[in-house]
Amino acid sequence: MLDEFKEFIARGNVIDLAVGVIIGGAFGGIVSSLTDDIIMPIVGAIFGGFDFSNYFIPLSSNVTASTLAAAREQGAVLAYGSFITVILNFLILAWIIFLMVKAVNTLRRSIIKKQEEAAPPAPPADVQLLTEIRDLLAKQR
Repeated sequence: MLDEFKEFIARGNVIDLAVGVIIGGAFGGIVSSLTDDIIMPIVGAIFGGFDFSNYFIPLSSNVTASTLAAAREQGAVLAYGSFITVILNFLILAWIIFLMVKAVNTLRRSIIKKQEEAAPPAPPADVQLLTEIRDLLAKQR
C-alpha cells in the first residue's frame, strides 16, 4: 500500500495540482490587495467617495457604530459591502485566469501549427501503394 501511495504522489498530476493550489493561494492575496487597495478606492471616488467595505445592515438594535469592524463588536450585522468586494475579487481573478488560459492556448495552437507545417504531408494511399509495387518489382529484378 505504501508503494502505491508513493506512485500516486510521484505522478506529475498530483504535484502539478499542489503547485497550482499554492500559487493560487498566493495569487488570491494579490487579487484581494488589488481589489481592496486600488480598484475599490477608485470606484468609491467615482461614485461619490463611499466605501463598500463599511456597508452593512444592523441585525440587532444594539448596533449603532458607523464602521463595520465596530458594528461587528456590538452585534450581528449583514455585511453586504464585504460581499460585493468578494464578488469583485472573484470576477477579477476569473478574468485574469481566463486571459492566462487564452494566452497558453494561443501559444499551444501556434506551436502545433508550426509542427504541422514543418512535417511534409503523407502521400495519398494510392501513391503509397504504387511506390510499394515499384519497390517489390525492383527487388525481383
